[in-house]
Amino acid sequence: MPLPAPPPGAPSEPSPASRAATDVVRWSAFSCTLVPVVLVAHGTSVGGAVATALGLAAVTAACRALLRRSERLAGQAAAGAADGPSRGRHCRAAGGAHRGGGAGSGGGGRHGGRCTPLD
Repeated sequence: MPLPAPPPGAPSEPSPASRAATDVVRWSAFSCTLVPVVLVAHGTSVGGAVATALGLAAVTAACRALLRRSERLAGQAAAGAADGPSRGRHCRAAGGAHRGGGAGSGGGGRHGGRCTPLD
């Protein structure tokens, strides 16, 4: 039986970064089940193993949320790059737009109205 076609507009293949993030979450979920089993098998109390499983699950959930957020922000940045160049966070408007710069002031001040990368 053939597989159903993806809905229109849906990506046909996930990006390599998305696949890597999914793999990380899968392995960490696997470890959330495997580690407590190994701990109990080697003599740790069941309560200690359950506490370990809960801790690993919390870390996994936090990592998953951070990975999803970074994927979403990367997608927004890629979409924003297609819209055109941006001045970015630390670039100033040319022409002395701040602190009393009148017409023809040329930016002046500390940065002179140019964009420079920050270290």
